[in-house]
Amino acid sequence: MADIKALKTAGMLPMRLKNHFSVRLRVLGGDLSPDQLRTAADAADRFGRGKVHVTSRQGMEIPFVKFEDLEAMREFLAEGGLSLGIGGPTVRAVTACQGNKVCPWGCVDSQGFAREVSKKYQTKKLKCKFKIGVTGCANNCLKAEQNDIGVKGGLFSELDFSKCVGCGLCVGTCRAGALTLVKGERLDRDASGCVGCGKCVRVCPSGAWKGVEGYRVYFGGSFGNRIAVAREAFPMLRDKKDALGAMGAALDYFAENGLPGERFCNLLDRLGWDDFKNNLRETLGPGFFPESPEKSPGERAAKSRAQNGRKGRGKSSDKTGAKSRPASRVKKA
Repeated sequence: MADIKALKTAGMLPMRLKNHFSVRLRVLGGDLSPDQLRTAADAADRFGRGKVHVTSRQGMEIPFVKFEDLEAMREFLAEGGLSLGIGGPTVRAVTACQGNKVCPWGCVDSQGFAREVSKKYQTKKLKCKFKIGVTGCANNCLKAEQNDIGVKGGLFSELDFSKCVGCGLCVGTCRAGALTLVKGERLDRDASGCVGCGKCVRVCPSGAWKGVEGYRVYFGGSFGNRIAVAREAFPMLRDKKDALGAMGAALDYFAENGLPGERFCNLLDRLGWDDFKNNLRETLGPGFFPESPEKSPGERAAKSRAQNGRKGRGKSSDKTGAKSRPASRVKKA
């Protein structure tokens, strides 16, 4: 008699149709070569009914495979460079956008980072499934906050005032309202309102803005039977190794404290966000955490817009306002 649980863990999912299975393929970051795609198509024709399904998490499944053909199909796929996607209580296939190698708005190499995450944590045994997604910028195409751990790329933007010509393009593209051009000659910046989207860097015609890659890590999201929005435990990180280390610390916390079948968001509810954050602080060290409580990017953006007296995109202003932060003179455009 077939061990259905073992088959499901190995990526062979029983269908409603008796003695038939939907075979899950391992796809990392939604990236497959033409040869792998041809292999999948040939497998669907040979062992299934010529159908390949693309899943909501960038995976692929071949349905209508008979039980007696499963092993032959596995061997056929392996010869074509494909393996079966894993199931069960472990880290599932990592999803990722195309990142800065393809997308003009991408801040980090999402695909490369996803490969590192997969290599480091893919086989980690847990007490429940665990989903990780990597998105390259604040546009958030991979919906970082809907994953057990989500990583969102960003840029630490730095302005060389000597190169700024006061054109105001960066002000117009700043959705967080962190920039103001006062009387066309002074750029006023609220650094605490910056969400790291990097759009100021992209649109600057004079090269005054420079960006350094950063990684924002979110914990405890879910988008299934329960909807939970993941949260940041610390500000954006500059070092990719720090982001990987923080993810490992969270996975260890989940492995040690989770109950069988308990999703990460439910564990955080049961033990409390403060317990998780304190564990991260002890594991990672105080360098990850600012001395004062850090507001979320959304809270910082809302505060910045309120201070600037406007909503939505940044705009030029004729009022200086009573701001304590320093302003710098720039050349008129």
